[in-house]
Amino acid sequence: MQDIRVTLVQANQIWEDKQANFNHYEELLKEVETDLIVLPEMFHTGFTMNANSLSERMDSSEGLDFLRRLSAKHGSAVYTSLIIEDNGKFRNRGVFIRTDGRLEYYDKRKSFGLGGEDKVFTSGERGQIVEYKGWKINLQICYDLRFPEITRNSLDPEGKPNYDLILYVANWPQRRRIHWKTLCQARAIENQAYVVGVNRVGTDGNGLVYSGDSVVIDALGNVHYAGDSLEIVKTYTLNAAELSETRKVLPFLKDA
Repeated sequence: MQDIRVTLVQANQIWEDKQANFNHYEELLKEVETDLIVLPEMFHTGFTMNANSLSERMDSSEGLDFLRRLSAKHGSAVYTSLIIEDNGKFRNRGVFIRTDGRLEYYDKRKSFGLGGEDKVFTSGERGQIVEYKGWKINLQICYDLRFPEITRNSLDPEGKPNYDLILYVANWPQRRRIHWKTLCQARAIENQAYVVGVNRVGTDGNGLVYSGDSVVIDALGNVHYAGDSLEIVKTYTLNAAELSETRKVLPFLKDA
């Protein structure tokens, strides 16, 4: 493992306007040099249930085309989610895109019933851990945060942790911001992994207000960065040696 620079893009998403969001992200990121860019959930539409009109297919997606261009331009990987239609089902699909255009995906496993997501979207059935620059990265989306059983870390047969970093992309409303902050810390502590959580700001088309509160948290639960309620683009370097030392001094994962 080597240190890795992660850029948190805490954006005010433009409701159901893909091109406006593309333009906005390009402007926010024009000066960025990084290894990994993380955008909010449903990055170019906002958290909408209007899947019939806004979904895309994996083989013909303007959203994926944009993300690949963004990745190539900045020489970095990108992680976010978007609405995908797959074999007649709608998915809130997380996509991890590398600079050569290769893509790995994760379908959100926990649908947000309070917001009607379970009525529109089909939940995923498996986790997804990707390897990038020596890091094993667990891909997650918003409401997944409330369910610790789907991110439980442990040691593989060689005695190595299953993953080192959890990425959460979210549209998490302001009214439950204390839950977001607390659960992000909990996931980091219990799994002895870094947590990077990227949430949006602003108000969506349903009148919901989002407070941002994007975070970088280490394996001890220390909050290294916490965003406020404004748009921010923050690049933070995750320390590989620090993570390794924490796990060596406090070998809790072997007791899982």
